[in-house]
Amino acid sequence: MSKILIAVNHSMTIFNFRLELVQRLLDDGHNVVISSPYDERIEELKAMGCDYAPVTLSRHGMNPIKELKLLNAYKKQLKEIKPNAVFTYTIKPNVYGAMACKKYNIPCAMNITGLGTAIENPGLAQKIALFLYKQGIKGAKTVFFQNKENMQFFKDRKIVGENCSLLPGSGVNLSKFTPIEYPENEQINLVFVGRIMRDKGVYELAQVARKLPQIHFTIVGDTYEGAENPFLNIENIECVGHQKNVIPFLEKANAVVLPSYHEGMANVLLEAAACARPVIASNVHGCYETFDEGITGFGFEMKNTEALKQAILKFAELSVEQMREMGIKAREKMENEFDRNIVVEKYCDFLKNL
Repeated sequence: MSKILIAVNHSMTIFNFRLELVQRLLDDGHNVVISSPYDERIEELKAMGCDYAPVTLSRHGMNPIKELKLLNAYKKQLKEIKPNAVFTYTIKPNVYGAMACKKYNIPCAMNITGLGTAIENPGLAQKIALFLYKQGIKGAKTVFFQNKENMQFFKDRKIVGENCSLLPGSGVNLSKFTPIEYPENEQINLVFVGRIMRDKGVYELAQVARKLPQIHFTIVGDTYEGAENPFLNIENIECVGHQKNVIPFLEKANAVVLPSYHEGMANVLLEAAACARPVIASNVHGCYETFDEGITGFGFEMKNTEALKQAILKFAELSVEQMREMGIKAREKMENEFDRNIVVEKYCDFLKNL
C-alpha cells in the first residue's frame, strides 16, 4: 500500500476538481494524506478515509519569511509522513511542495492549472513567479499542464523540459454533470459562472449587457477580494452570488458565457457543456479548446466588446431547436475529449510507472 500526499491551498480544490481522483486512490488501497489549511470540509475528506496534515498558507502574499516557513512546513510533513509520491496543485504547493520533495527524493507530480494573473502580465511579479516555478520544477518528476499554450510558455523559457504531459484540464464528471432538458425561455438567458474580477472579462460583459436589453444575464459568483461589481444596477442582469450547486442555473440557461482573459482550462465551460449547454467564450487558451466554433459554441476576441456582442447576437439568431442541437453536440464533445476519468487514469499511470 502506497502513501500519497496531496498538497493544495484549499479543500475546495479537491472537492471541485479532484474528488474522483481521491476516491480512486482510496479504492485502490492507497493511504491518502491531504495537506491543506483547515476548513470545515476537511472533515468530509477525513470521513472518506483520508488523513489530514495541516499547513498554514497565504494564498496570495509573497512575504519571504512566510514563504520560507511554508517550505519548511512541507519539509517537516514529508519527513514525518514519508509519502511514496506527492501530488501538488496551485502555485505555492506546486513550488514549495516540489522543492521539499527534491530534498527527500520523493516523486512529485505537479499540476499547473493555469498561468494566473501574475505570470500572464509582464513585470516584477511575473519574474518572481517564473523564478520560483523554475526552482520548484527541478523537484518534480512530472509536470501536468492543462493546455498546450501554457506548456509551450514554460518550454520556451526553459523552465520545464521533457518531464511534462498534457491533461484535458481537470476533466469533467460526466455522471454529476449530465444532459439537462433544454429550456424554452421567452427571453434568452445567458449564465456567467465565476469570480467577479477584471480578468474574467466582467467589465466587457457588463458593457455588452447594457446594449442588449433583450437578453437576460444571470451572474453566478461573488466579487473577488474587494473588486467592484460592474453588474449592479443593470436591469437585464440578475446577480445571485456564489452558489455551491450551479446546475439549477444551467437548467434555466440557453448558454454559458465567459469573456475571460486567460484560463488553464475553464471548468465552468466543461460543466456547462456536459449539461448540454452551448458555450460562448473568448478565443483564449483554456477556453477555445472547450468548444467547436459554430458547432458547440461561438468564440470572440478577448477584451473586444463588439466581438462579444456579435457572438451573442449570432447565438440569439438561432432557433431553439438549433440551440438545443448545439448543446447535444457540446455534451458529445465532453464525452469524447474531457471525461475526468482520463485525468484520473493519468495519475494512476504515474504511480504505476514509479
